[in-house]
Amino acid sequence: MASLNKVLLIGNLTRDPELRQIPSGQSVCKLGLATNRKYKAQTGEMREEVTFVDVTVWGTRGETVARFFKKGEPIFIEGRLVLEEWTDKTSGQKRTRLSVTADDWQFVSSKGGGAGRSAGGASTTSEAPAQGGGGEDEASLDAGGGVPF
Repeated sequence: MASLNKVLLIGNLTRDPELRQIPSGQSVCKLGLATNRKYKAQTGEMREEVTFVDVTVWGTRGETVARFFKKGEPIFIEGRLVLEEWTDKTSGQKRTRLSVTADDWQFVSSKGGGAGRSAGGASTTSEAPAQGGGGEDEASLDAGGGVPF
């Protein structure tokens, strides 16, 4: 059976994007995204659920995100789920979390040039290193064994 790992998110940045260079010279941008869902509870009252997502954007796409976005601004992210694993420095326990690696993004508001304008041009190929492919990925960013960033 075929599998699919595709994530589409529209939300607001929870903090300013953090741009870094890894030792190989490649850029990596980390950002936090909040998505909201409004629903009616069984009692009839309207409720809102907020989900916070950590997102990684590699290469020139990440550099562009860091240049054009600030905390609170909306963004559309297209990417894939990634399971991050590390050993906690203080307790020595194995830890895991799900995050999103963005393959592409788009402006949502007209401030950035209008909806539908892509950051990476017409290319749909990912600039992120292949997981487990010997390239530098999220796990290799932190030689100390803690969470990257």
